[in-house]
Amino acid sequence: MLQTAKESTSETHGKFIWCELMTSDTEAAGRFYSAVLGWSVKPMPMEGMTYHLFEIGEGDKCPGIGGMMTLPAELAGHVPPNWSGYVAVDDVDRTARAFEAGGGMIHRQPEDIPGVGRFAVVADPHGAVINIMTPLPVDDMPTAPEGAPGTVGWYELYANDLQEAFDFYAGTFGWTRDHDHDMGPMGVYRIFAEHGKAIGGMMARPESVPVPCWVYYFNVDGLDAAIARVTAAGGKIVHGPMEVPGGSWIAHCTDPQGASFSLVSMRR
Repeated sequence: MLQTAKESTSETHGKFIWCELMTSDTEAAGRFYSAVLGWSVKPMPMEGMTYHLFEIGEGDKCPGIGGMMTLPAELAGHVPPNWSGYVAVDDVDRTARAFEAGGGMIHRQPEDIPGVGRFAVVADPHGAVINIMTPLPVDDMPTAPEGAPGTVGWYELYANDLQEAFDFYAGTFGWTRDHDHDMGPMGVYRIFAEHGKAIGGMMARPESVPVPCWVYYFNVDGLDAAIARVTAAGGKIVHGPMEVPGGSWIAHCTDPQGASFSLVSMRR
């Protein structure tokens, strides 16, 4: 399996391919994100659980942008509801060992998901958690247009030390520095690229952020209207709206179960 998966992902090593929500109430969270981002929620019964797909549009062949599952019982109480990303890698086992050798941690050892691929849950040397996966080849998987409302538009890392974090991910995923933006007292914001395309940013963790973590931004068509949908559906706006370099507008939010997420739009 690993050989076949590796051949299918060798040109996408380091590419974000999925986002996943672990939450205390999948039914309520599904309603919330459907109202805010327009997603459809499709339950997929699996052995011992139900996994929920987040899709854009309706019907049998809709682009999937992420998934949702109930927060496992062993994590409830000390891990809050949260979003996490999946990065494609050529070899999950080798990459997991690289995380550990580089000072990070393997939270869940590599294992197979039948019909999907092989994955592991890891953390970088500062403790920010991320998932890695070698997906199996999938024929005819629909994809949403880049930048479409409801898709992931940006990936952001709050690190204990910017240069240390960047060097680690550059060595592990092959990411490169696109450019730096001087934020004054807040330090440098580093735009990083995957195979030459800028996909996210890294910065030193602000005091308001308790632990190093990844943040996921979802595209919306008009930030003010999306903010109104967040509050109407029971979520909270933590920060924003705020204009950022490049002309985008962003807001940081929490859903009713407490999971953090962010919004981004090219218009207010």
